[in-house]
Parts: sequence; structure tokens; C-alpha cells
Amino acid sequence: MAKATEAMRQTVASMLRGIERYNPENIHTLEQYVELQARDNGYDLEANLALLKLYQFNPSTYQSNIACQILMKALTNLPHTDFVLCKCLLGQDQMEDDNIKQIMYLHDLLEMCQFQRFWREKARFSTLINGIKDFNDSIRKYVCHVISITYQNIEKHVLQQLLGNIDEASLQAWMSKYGWKEIEEGLVSIASQEDTVKTKNITEKIDFDSVAGIMAACR
Repeated sequence: MAKATEAMRQTVASMLRGIERYNPENIHTLEQYVELQARDNGYDLEANLALLKLYQFNPSTYQSNIACQILMKALTNLPHTDFVLCKCLLGQDQMEDDNIKQIMYLHDLLEMCQFQRFWREKARFSTLINGIKDFNDSIRKYVCHVISITYQNIEKHVLQQLLGNIDEASLQAWMSKYGWKEIEEGLVSIASQEDTVKTKNITEKIDFDSVAGIMAACR
């Protein structure tokens, strides 16, 4: 399946060169590519943005289910700003679609780091999520990113909840992936945030002309 995605990626890349990027005859192929990304856990932001732009230019071709898949795939690439870029290419009428609103809600929860609430609410949106391969693990990668830059130590049960109430074996796998250690019973060491602080020298350059008036006034 990965080979099929890579072959399609190359085909689409050639389609998006120059003026061909805006050829409406490319819409069907780009839609198929979005569906392939969802099935194969691939991702191509440039192609997805190109399709949304074609929908803008050709409103009658707009497919809500494809737009939803694009937004869901953008969610899996947090903390990058892909979701905002995709959202900005949707029209006001399209933003009123119930499925789009639901995806926006999920995005807001993730952006606000309301992870426990996200996992509770996620069950309501199974029809949107089920078609996106490895969606949960992609979100957990984002959660781990936030945890890594936020915590020095975290209670083990809280970590499990933030990752979606995963079982012990899954928790150990994620801890191993990010190098987190259980330093005592029920407490996990994430990182020493002091080690990530970097000093920066700030040099201010002030030319003579900018202070000449002040010096003259002080005489």
C-alpha cells in the first residue's frame, strides 16, 4: 500500500506544476489521493491545499466528505499549522456543515490541550475518525510532544489519561519511544526543562543620529 501512495505522490506532484495546478480536470485524481492518504496513513499537505483551492474556483465540484478527510488528516499533523491553512480555504457555507463544525471542535480541544476531554468526546465522532488510519496514535504523538515541552515529572495515572486511558503495556511502549522513565512508584520523569533553556545574547545598536537630539537637549 505504501508503494501505491508513493506512486500517486509522484503523479500528483507532476500535476501540480505551473498552471496545471489550477486545472479542474485534476480534481478527481486529487480526491482519490486524499482517500488513499486516509487509508494508507500517508500525508501530502500541498496536494490537499491544491484540491481545496480547486473547490474554491469550482464550487459545484465540492465534496464535503473529502474536505472532512483533509481536515482530519491535518489534525494528525499537529502541532504544525496545517489545519488552519486548510480551514482558510473553506467558504462560509462550507464551514456551517455539521461535520466540519465537529472537526473544528476537535481541533479546538487539541489546541487548548484539553486532552482528557478530547478522548471522552472522540467517541461521538467515530464516523469521521474510523476512516483515518492510525488516527489515535497520530494524536498521541502530538500529546507526547506537548508533554515533552511542558512537564519535568508527571504522575503515571495522569499520563495514561492524557494518552487516552491506554493500558499498561501501551503506556510502557510510549514511554520507551520518548525515553521517559518511571523514577519512583507512580511518577514518570519526562525531562529536565532547565536543560532546554538556551541563553541568547542581545546586542542593541544605536547610531549617533538617533541620540543626537537627546544629547543636544541635555546641554
